[in-house]
Amino acid sequence: MSPTRTPPSKKLPQKERINRILSLAGLASRRKADELIKAGRIRLNGRVFREPGTRAVWGIDSIKVDGEEIPGPFERVYLMLNKPFGYICALSDPAERPIVSDLLRDIRERVYPVGRLDFDTLGLLLLTNDGEWTHRLTHPRYHVPRTYKLTLQENITDKALNRLRRGIRLEDGPTGPCKVTPIQRAEQKSIIRMTITMGRSRMLRRMLDAVGYKVIHLIRTGFGCLELGDLKIGDYRHLESHEIQAMKKMVGMV
Repeated sequence: MSPTRTPPSKKLPQKERINRILSLAGLASRRKADELIKAGRIRLNGRVFREPGTRAVWGIDSIKVDGEEIPGPFERVYLMLNKPFGYICALSDPAERPIVSDLLRDIRERVYPVGRLDFDTLGLLLLTNDGEWTHRLTHPRYHVPRTYKLTLQENITDKALNRLRRGIRLEDGPTGPCKVTPIQRAEQKSIIRMTITMGRSRMLRRMLDAVGYKVIHLIRTGFGCLELGDLKIGDYRHLESHEIQAMKKMVGMV
């Protein structure tokens, strides 16, 4: 008599906290998701709940936000774009200016900018549909460095460079210390490299204005461990798996 074989057990889908599911879906940060839960705006399998720790199986349980079913799990997409001048880091623009997603050919998934670059700033912009990755890369807690090359209208002094390194107090608070390296200094123009670990609206331009200099060209050349390299303006590429993992490691996701 042959021995009875035990059928292999199937791995059951893992339940996750709903605030994490909403973050992964790119719909809200975990904190914002908790606020939605407490406000009774989320239904799980047809029932309102208000406990932030509630868990569900994404793609199996029905999760609705304000009556709208959230999409199921999807393939993660991670892109690097060399943003041109004159594009908006948004999904739409009331003034009908060009938006960065207009540049993404053959990308079917809906992706979002990781942070933002100003209308008149060029360079390295990440786009993804991974909400948790986006949240961590842009959160001040993780101190993810961003590197920029700035062209200034005049020859910058050592005194001004040192003020920038120590940090500048702006109207919306201090910027904190940053790394500043002069690349070229001439009578009518300076080029400097700045690395910061926080981002606020037009922060670098305001910092330079505070020490008496006007920025005439600004390009982001690095984000975390990623470099823009020779990616042409307006072009994009998929991140390599080792690049994705390295960035996740920087923010405690692996």
